[in-house]
Amino acid sequence: MCSIMCYCKVGADIDKFMEGFKETVSRGPDQSRTITISDGIMGFHRLAIMGLTPDGMQPFALNGNYVICNGEIYGFAHLKNELKKKGYTFQSDSDCEILLPLYKEYGTDMFALLDAEYACVIYDAEKREFIAARDPIGIRPLYYGYDKDGAIIFASEAKNLVKLCDKVMPFPPGHYYKGGEFICYDDLTKVEKICEDDLETVCKNIHDKLVAGVEKRLVADAKVGFLLSGGLDSSLVCAIAAKKSDKPIRTFAIGMETDAIDLKYAKQVADYIGSEHTEIYMTKEEVLSSLEDVIKMLGTFDITTIRASMGMYLLCKAIHEQTDIRVLLTGEISDELFGYKYTDFAPSPEAFQKESEKRIHELHMYDVLRADRCISVNSLEARVPFGDLDFVEYVMSIDPAKKVNVYGKGKYLLRHAFEEGDYLPYDILMREKAAFSDAVGHSMVDDLKEYAESYYTDEEFETLRQKYTHAQPFTKESLLYREIFEKFYPGQGDMIVDFWMPNKEWEGCNVNDPSARVLSNYGDSGK
Repeated sequence: MCSIMCYCKVGADIDKFMEGFKETVSRGPDQSRTITISDGIMGFHRLAIMGLTPDGMQPFALNGNYVICNGEIYGFAHLKNELKKKGYTFQSDSDCEILLPLYKEYGTDMFALLDAEYACVIYDAEKREFIAARDPIGIRPLYYGYDKDGAIIFASEAKNLVKLCDKVMPFPPGHYYKGGEFICYDDLTKVEKICEDDLETVCKNIHDKLVAGVEKRLVADAKVGFLLSGGLDSSLVCAIAAKKSDKPIRTFAIGMETDAIDLKYAKQVADYIGSEHTEIYMTKEEVLSSLEDVIKMLGTFDITTIRASMGMYLLCKAIHEQTDIRVLLTGEISDELFGYKYTDFAPSPEAFQKESEKRIHELHMYDVLRADRCISVNSLEARVPFGDLDFVEYVMSIDPAKKVNVYGKGKYLLRHAFEEGDYLPYDILMREKAAFSDAVGHSMVDDLKEYAESYYTDEEFETLRQKYTHAQPFTKESLLYREIFEKFYPGQGDMIVDFWMPNKEWEGCNVNDPSARVLSNYGDSGK
């Protein structure tokens, strides 16, 4: 990960800029650079992943134009060769150096050409304007706000902006900003034509596109590792990578000392694929003492995101402290495409598809945010194969009648796609995964709820929750998280659209806790 920040204002206050920019040094601890140009300030904290020499340091410049980018551009070598044929020269092996030549050639049309996870800001010297953009899923973070004079400021995280802007908002994924407007260049949820392929063809394409998505994310000049929960999604990513690697991959799992569900399954997967596996254990005391740090790091009050971040944060912290790994592949975004436990209750294929569209649009506020912050705060980079643009676009186009659970097994298409090829043991491939926040140990969620219950009386809870009109807390746990959030991000609750919850309009989903544990179909998931 890296961190970018841009204050788009003539005579912008450099001291205030630096005060905000220093908040995210952990995203890019290798090197920092800030430049003042005629129309503003641009800053970059670097975590070197591609092109490890100092030549890869940003901002990059070309004919008076500048760019800062936190991103990975897949297939950049091909684009670079094409640009060389047009007469461009390059000083580094960094993938992001191709952005200014691309802008010169294609203008803002370039954003739709990128196969990338990125957030960037370009300064066009000729037009004296700033252009910002973010990838279609929002895997790389970007926020914006306006200072008291109405000047826009962009930054990787909200914490960069809270002292500079009255209101901070997430930059919409799949958009670019130009001339005061946010313009959509790619909405992955818009399906031009429903894919009518038969089941076996669909599953073959799922297999091939996911394998390609993993393979391209193995390319790095820094060392790569894998988060392995033992559930279907992370296990498939690890199994594919193990087949594509010429030496054992390194996998990492975490759980509570007492009742971690997934550690045993992660170990089974690691043994099967022959990975070099590390287990990390966490305690109730570590969880509770890390709570404020985790909420500050995340910039959210969402219950699910915070619960699931506890283990992920502590695991990534251990990886950072104990290894030389710099890149981590993870299993996020599968659920939004293939379904959660609660989408078994979808009343129709159309309702399933509509829910999937909603979840893809909101990913950047929930699971994707969690993965980014837990990993980046520990000076590591996240890569998300299930977020591969070609893969997402294809799965979204599949007839939703094939994606709903009519098979008696959730995510059947994904499971069936990998039945052949000896990727995973059959019982792991077909296991119903526990919710991540529960799977590190049911006791962890119970500890958090118990702590919150003891923190407020019933009267205090009713009084304090009334302070909030947007996303009003509905349990003592949600109130505790909101109050900690407000300590670090006062008045910024609108950054998060609401609590992540099952669709309460569906029969069987009107529950008061986001954990799949409370659903009637949870079954053997927690065993």
